[in-house]
Amino acid sequence: MRVLIASRIYAPEPGAAPQRLAALAAHLADHGHEVEVVTARVPRALRGTEREYPGVRVRRAPVLRDRDGFVRGYLPYLSFDIPLVWRLLTTRRADVIVVEPPPTTGAAVRTVARLRRIPAVYYAADILADAAASAGISDIVVRAVRRLERYVWNGCAALLAVSAPVAARVRELGVPADRVRLVGNGIDVGAYGVAGPAVQREEPYALYAGTASEVHGAAIFVEAMAAVDTGHLVFLGSGTDRAAMRRRADQIAPGRVHFLDSVSPAEAAAWFRGAAVAVASVKPTGGYEFAFPTKLYAAVACGTPVLFTGNGPGSDFAEASPFGASVSYDIESVAAHLRARFAEPATPDERAQLAAWAAGTVSMTAIAERITDVLADVVRPGARGAVGR
Repeated sequence: MRVLIASRIYAPEPGAAPQRLAALAAHLADHGHEVEVVTARVPRALRGTEREYPGVRVRRAPVLRDRDGFVRGYLPYLSFDIPLVWRLLTTRRADVIVVEPPPTTGAAVRTVARLRRIPAVYYAADILADAAASAGISDIVVRAVRRLERYVWNGCAALLAVSAPVAARVRELGVPADRVRLVGNGIDVGAYGVAGPAVQREEPYALYAGTASEVHGAAIFVEAMAAVDTGHLVFLGSGTDRAAMRRRADQIAPGRVHFLDSVSPAEAAAWFRGAAVAVASVKPTGGYEFAFPTKLYAAVACGTPVLFTGNGPGSDFAEASPFGASVSYDIESVAAHLRARFAEPATPDERAQLAAWAAGTVSMTAIAERITDVLADVVRPGARGAVGR
């Protein structure tokens, strides 16, 4: 197959989406498929860290980024999506296009795919309208985003669902069941492993790595730190709640909660390896309980015990992982587990055991294999996708 991957973010940028797309591209190339990635130029801080993979051509173009360096928000999205239409129209025809959220990018791809009669496959890693509703965004915006998502979903040959709750939700919203393919999610266990450098600090620390927005309710970890006598809390990443959490931390736990910008996967892995515990949350009342915080995958791959609080599939995963825990979404329950982890960190043998479990459970290679099977189904003679057939 000749496969096009369209995404505003791609390796070496940090995050779940760049990692899963890079793993998919590598897997396809390793199995003889031709792969072309159409993406954005990396942020200034990561220039020079791009790595070529044999058989994968990556085409990058300038894009607007926010002040944190992310392609996030209406104008940055459009700065990628509008030129994307021309880039896809003028590139050599592919057998299938894989597109990553947001739905504005999905809409651009669906439109070109219909014009060129190419099947498109959308990665349903998120349901943006649900996230907007849970964040208190106006009903007008939520309805507009919902219509845009449905336009994308209804025009794609297949949707790749990252979890059973996401698959169930898109079916509930009207996507035919046979077009929703549950592929799961995972991590590059090669990039996140127990072996390698670890960040060392004078006191043990808990690590929250990734986005901290309204739907996550990560502020509970700041509140819990005020009830814990020792240790620190490190936020690594971005999110709309960061400014409020920073102000609250200065009030109730001064000098013990630290906010750092996003870093490369290799640097993030060093932070995970040094942490006594990796924490994650999904706010129970946020209306977004089907979401799974992929930071849990990176943590266990590095051999770091996890703590989850809130609702959703993250709870079951944390409980199933060796030395992991899921607690009620209340300050004292979170604080009690942090105290226990700070007082008695996992031993090297326990970390190795956890990393070995992760290698057999959350490897991105298995996910890439499942996606490749979906792409083969979509392009096979006689396939009846909604786009290009």
